[in-house]
Amino acid sequence: MQNIELLNTNFKDTFHSLAKNFTYKKGTTPFSQKELQNYFFILLDGKIRTYRLNLQNLKEQTFFIYKRGDMFDVATILDGKPHDTTYEVLEDAKVARFPIEVAREWLKSSEEFAKMFYDYVASHLKYLEDQVAQISLYDVKDRLVDLLLKNMDKDDTLRFNLLQNLSNTQVASLLGSVRTVLEKNIAALKDEGEVKTARKKIEATKKLLEKNSKMLPK
Repeated sequence: MQNIELLNTNFKDTFHSLAKNFTYKKGTTPFSQKELQNYFFILLDGKIRTYRLNLQNLKEQTFFIYKRGDMFDVATILDGKPHDTTYEVLEDAKVARFPIEVAREWLKSSEEFAKMFYDYVASHLKYLEDQVAQISLYDVKDRLVDLLLKNMDKDDTLRFNLLQNLSNTQVASLLGSVRTVLEKNIAALKDEGEVKTARKKIEATKKLLEKNSKMLPK
């Protein structure tokens, strides 16, 4: 919603007049393919992840964890085709829903909305590019360290505070791994004094931050 609030007053009035708000409980799968082809959603509160599951080996890959202000499904808005991905509510969520044709019309009629939308899509494409490179080029330990550092970077809007209240299974899915492998690497980093953990919480220590100071936000 932060981006929407930056748009002009007339657009915001139209936006709020057309929005229908819905709430979803933690652990639910909120959207059918039919809904995603007919409606456009903006997350107002909570966390929702989008992922894909291999039913043969039950391995998961989380693509995004959506937070306040995130929009979906942007791919379906652009091409009108079904999107093979599943959504899960990680924290009780509230969303604003609009007919997808309204969002498509906004892309044509509102230069401000179009710029906001395409900037949003570009940032997510870059995120996915980085995610693919991480999984292909680095081991789980390096990917975890990178995510811990970006989780503290206020300039990284997609990953700042992303790990808050996530289980080890959910963090592993973000990294393209599984819980047992992640926990082995967490234990190794703890032995090195580079991370500390609590329930649903993994944090970089001062030692890890100093070791990777060139990667920290300025």
